[in-house]
Amino acid sequence: MKYILSIAFILTLCAFNAGKDLFYIPENWPIPNYDFNKNELTEEKILLGRALFYEPKLSANNSISCESCHSPFSAFTHIDHSLSHGIHDSIGNRNSPALMNLAWQNLFMWDGAVNNLDVQALAPISHPAEMGSTINEVVSKLSESGIYPALYFKAFNDSLITTERTLKALSAFLVSLISANSKYDRVKSGDEVFTPQEENGYKLFLENCSSCHSEPLFTTNNFANNGLSTDSMFQDTGRMKITQNPDDSLKFKIPTLRNIEYSFPYMHDGRFKKLREVINHYTNSVVPSKTLAPELKKPIILSSNEKTDLISFLMTLSDKEFVFNPKQQYPKELFLPSGDRINK
Repeated sequence: MKYILSIAFILTLCAFNAGKDLFYIPENWPIPNYDFNKNELTEEKILLGRALFYEPKLSANNSISCESCHSPFSAFTHIDHSLSHGIHDSIGNRNSPALMNLAWQNLFMWDGAVNNLDVQALAPISHPAEMGSTINEVVSKLSESGIYPALYFKAFNDSLITTERTLKALSAFLVSLISANSKYDRVKSGDEVFTPQEENGYKLFLENCSSCHSEPLFTTNNFANNGLSTDSMFQDTGRMKITQNPDDSLKFKIPTLRNIEYSFPYMHDGRFKKLREVINHYTNSVVPSKTLAPELKKPIILSSNEKTDLISFLMTLSDKEFVFNPKQQYPKELFLPSGDRINK
């Protein structure tokens, strides 16, 4: 078995174009799920995807970009409101998930409605409360722009702008968003050590949280009912909306805890603004139901000091290099000869 896995690992690395450091597998991480053979990463394709990520032309009225709900400074989610906002001040029914380490995922969105990252962007582009557009309209506007034909030529050796190329450029940028340089990672590599408070918080995490938020990704990428009370407005049943299976009622995708310091508000509907509120939910407010995660059927008991220690450990999952990486922010280096920005 070890021999088979090592061969698969080598073949996977070959597809990553690792010589350019466009994608890397951190030590002791699993092999990604993303199929790089179908979308080879290049610097030019990632740059195009980055430009598209910040491009408001993806929305019907040129006012909303992907970044509007996924700011790099909040681990690629938003922090100014609990629910996503779209064109014409529309309000969605869920909080936008943080974006990182997506190559290790195989289902996307809170309910797992999308199973392929290369088509995921179609969902927000076409959603009436998000971008309210169509991919055909997006392709048409990009084709008429002053800069995109040249960017597509650099990425695909051809200036033709198509749906497939647009979506693959976006996913190329998204899979390049790797967060693996937190204090936790440096402790695991032997370069730093936890403080006594962080160490105790880590032990509490392993005892109470790790079954759903397993290392090193700090998620299993599965779905779970974590005992939240059902919101009165949306009556969101989560995964069951997709599968129509009652056993999936109130189950939502388990988010990563990496960069949790930056990615508030928390939960699928953004109901909690502080980590202590989240922990208090698990110790005091879990609602019993048929689909409740088995781990939560036994009460979690933590003292106030233990909650503080747990939060101290969670802060070690912050990756400032990732959150403030200029190569992931708005591409200011892309200007038209006239000096206009790419979103004009």
